[in-house]
Amino acid sequence: MDAHEWRQRMVEVDLIGRGITDDAVLEAMRTVPRERFVGENDLDEAYADRPLPIGCDQTISQPYIVALMTELLRVRPTDRVLDIGTGSGYAAAVLATIADEVWSVEREPHLAHSAARRLSELGFERVHVEVGDGSLGWPPAAPFDAISVAAAATSVPPALVEQLADGGRLVIPVERSRHHQELLLIERDGSDIVERDVVPVRFVPLVTDHD
Repeated sequence: MDAHEWRQRMVEVDLIGRGITDDAVLEAMRTVPRERFVGENDLDEAYADRPLPIGCDQTISQPYIVALMTELLRVRPTDRVLDIGTGSGYAAAVLATIADEVWSVEREPHLAHSAARRLSELGFERVHVEVGDGSLGWPPAAPFDAISVAAAATSVPPALVEQLADGGRLVIPVERSRHHQELLLIERDGSDIVERDVVPVRFVPLVTDHD
């Protein structure tokens, strides 16, 4: 099978087969060429439903998790989205396929510059990549309708909650214990913040200078 066929199989088996139903998310996952976001040594595994190394002790998340987080965020075509942990840029590309504009923050300069170049080459001009501490968000562009965090925090960074628009959604993995991370969905309703656990996950740590 070629990359297009593998992509379709991934959507049918690993996404629809595991309960992803949002049509916009499924179409985005059918569209974004994941093989362009993995290393040359991992091209044969580009559509395997597992994380892959991308350097700097970071990984590209498994397709199901990217789809699940995007579905939980209920991203709409008019949304402004913040993506924390750019990595290879794959999740930002998926988000940008649905949303109006995406701001993405990556701590590792090498990964940020590489992702920005890759996203530009693929035509994702509405993704803005910045090197920085993801726990601080991107204040100049706030508020955001949706915020996706691809690294596990020890607690929910207050800055990210503050940068949520009214009705905004935040999806973030949080360490519950040394061996347990939980994916959280946090929603703002005026001054009220509603939080719920979604599913156990395993992410690299969110590195910050502001614990």
